[in-house]
Amino acid sequence: MSTQEDTPAEQEREDDEFATLFDELQELEQLVDSEHERQQVRDAMRAAADSQDHEPATFGRVVWGFGRSDLAEALLGSLLFGIPMAVEGGTVDAGRHIAQHPLYLAATVIIAIGLVISILYVADFQDVRVANPIFGLIPRRLVGVTGTALVVSVALLTGWGLVEWSADPAVVYESACICAVAFVPMAIGAALGDILPGN
Repeated sequence: MSTQEDTPAEQEREDDEFATLFDELQELEQLVDSEHERQQVRDAMRAAADSQDHEPATFGRVVWGFGRSDLAEALLGSLLFGIPMAVEGGTVDAGRHIAQHPLYLAATVIIAIGLVISILYVADFQDVRVANPIFGLIPRRLVGVTGTALVVSVALLTGWGLVEWSADPAVVYESACICAVAFVPMAIGAALGDILPGN
């Protein structure tokens, strides 16, 4: 495809051509009649996405699907952004504050998910495509990234003794609020960690 001597304009043109190819393959996937043909189109999309892996680019790549390597990248990004939150005492204080205001908890979670959606699908760091959505609606990448951040926030804060999961519902609620505060930067880190390598 491209060589080291390509100018930025040539690379942008190739990126546009690749995005157009992907658009056409997605349209074809909707038009084919049988599941076998649909699988062949998906295989072609996967091969096309894999073909760009040898090119040195950080931005502007087509990102399609969500696999083990994406999960590992999301985990790493979540940890990189989350460890500072775990060692910072302000996380516990902020969590206790939002525990007193249930609407703040809801707003915190909604804003975090909104930021992840913005990073993945709106900001155009990469050309992120939705592959095989859950129930035909929910993007797997969104679930993978936010789920990773949630699991890491609960595991890290529990492991380091910052939250407690006792039988007392008030303590559990406060712990969930503290985890929600840590979830925000971890979700941002997971989203960036996932898409910036460009798989």
